[in-house]
Amino acid sequence: MTAPTARHAELLPRQRSRNTYWLSSAGFVAPAVLLAAVVLYLPFLYTTYISFTEYNGLGDPEWVGLENYVDMFTDPGLVNSLVNTLYWVAGTLILPVGLGLMIAVLSHGLPNATLFRLPFLIPYAISGVAVGVIWSFILQTNGALSQVVGFFGVDAPRWLLDSPLNTFVMIVASTWQGAGVNALLFGIGLQSIPKEPLEAARVDGASGFTLFRTMTWPMLTPLTTVVVGLSIVGSLKTFDIVWGMTKGGPGGASETLALTMFKETFQSNQYGLGAAVAVFLTVVTVAASIIYLRRQLAPGRSA
Repeated sequence: MTAPTARHAELLPRQRSRNTYWLSSAGFVAPAVLLAAVVLYLPFLYTTYISFTEYNGLGDPEWVGLENYVDMFTDPGLVNSLVNTLYWVAGTLILPVGLGLMIAVLSHGLPNATLFRLPFLIPYAISGVAVGVIWSFILQTNGALSQVVGFFGVDAPRWLLDSPLNTFVMIVASTWQGAGVNALLFGIGLQSIPKEPLEAARVDGASGFTLFRTMTWPMLTPLTTVVVGLSIVGSLKTFDIVWGMTKGGPGGASETLALTMFKETFQSNQYGLGAAVAVFLTVVTVAASIIYLRRQLAPGRSA
């Protein structure tokens, strides 16, 4: 037996072992992949097909090509929903994430810091629709907030009737619900930061905001990436609070893309247009997530 042939004979058992390993691994993974395909991908493909048709839920879908997408981008109501969704993205990043970070930083290191954060975390246990109902009582005409403002002799704004004010106050309601869980996540991140670099920075004279900006904040970057990413995805899909407070009114002025999708599909029975909105929203959500995560997790990116 020549040397190359002997070498080949030695490699055969390893190759067979490797093949057996990959086959057994594929056997374990296949059920999960199949389940994801059936539950997620097949419905999305069917929704994509429906988005190119005119369909009212009865009979057979009629192929209309890009007509639903053209209607979506030329309808002022749908454009307004897109603008409101962008308001939600910006507002969710500024308020719930920012306030959660502030609560976590201010309470970090305090005795019983968990008890300090608990009141902010309790609203997170309430459903979005329930939050909407609670805040609608507060913000409705002659509601609690209007009466407080009127007590000081000031005419209360029409919180839920004027646009874009109604979107802004609903973002405040969402902040009341979501700031606590962001504070919890940031608190966990602060506890995981090693103390040695911070102590060295204090020895060098850093303190207060300078210490936070130069040391604490960069070391929180991995967790911040997760929190911001979840906030972006959640804000793009906002539905429950808006439905509980205004149902997208008045006249669709406070609708988001998710709410428009629901109304077009299940109230107007325009399944094709509703599917087009759903596909567009899915593409935007996935694209925003990928772009953000690739930018944040790029090799060599400075903190």
